[in-house]
Amino acid sequence: MIGFKSILENILARLLVVLMGLMVLNVLWQVFSRYVLGEPSPFTDELARFLMIWLGLLGAAYVSGKNGHVAIDVLAKRANVKSQRSMKRVVSGFIILFCLAAMVTGGGWLVYTTYELKQLSPALGLPLAYVYIVIPLSGLIVVYNKVVEILTD
Repeated sequence: MIGFKSILENILARLLVVLMGLMVLNVLWQVFSRYVLGEPSPFTDELARFLMIWLGLLGAAYVSGKNGHVAIDVLAKRANVKSQRSMKRVVSGFIILFCLAAMVTGGGWLVYTTYELKQLSPALGLPLAYVYIVIPLSGLIVVYNKVVEILTD
C-alpha cells in the first residue's frame, strides 16, 4: 500500500511539473501574441484557467499525501500522544467524508451532467467533462492518502 503511495506521489509530482510548464508556456504565448503580434490568442485565457484548475486540485491531492496542508494544531500539540493520534484520525475521517461527498460524489455528478449535456468550452471546444474529471480524481487521491495515513499511524 505504501509502495503504491510513493508511485502515486511520483506520478503526481511529474504531472504537476508538466502542467505548470504548460501554463507558463501558455501565458508566455499570450503575452507574446498580444504585445508583439498585436493580436491576442483566442484560446490562451481559457487554457490557463483550465490548467489552473487542474494544478490546484491535483496539487491539493499531492500535498495531502505529504501531509503538508496548513493546519491549526494548537490543541493537538498540547495533548498527549494518544490523544494526538485520536484527533488526527478524527480529522482524517472528516476529510474523507468531505472528499467522498463533495469531490467524488458531487464532482462525479458534475462530470456526468456536463458529459450528458455535451457542454463544450467556448474557445477550445473541449468537452467540459474533461476539465471537471479532475474533481473526483483528486478527491479519490485525497481519500486514498487519508486512508493510508489512518492505517499506517
